[in-house]
Amino acid sequence: MSDKNKVQEFFKLGEVGNYFIRVFQKPDPNRPTNLNLKMMHGINRISIIMFLVAIIIWTIKRLM
Repeated sequence: MSDKNKVQEFFKLGEVGNYFIRVFQKPDPNRPTNLNLKMMHGINRISIIMFLVAIIIWTIKRLM
């Protein structure tokens, strides 16, 4: 296996990474939606953003 393939394999997103990308994409107009689904995606967005902010703050505190 070449070095380039190792790097590509390391940065492969997989299912979890693809989910994070899908959460922040615009909704597909052909898919049916309801209020529960919209609320679930909204809560997921908030929790992902809060998690990333917390990781950034924690990293900054560790480096200082």
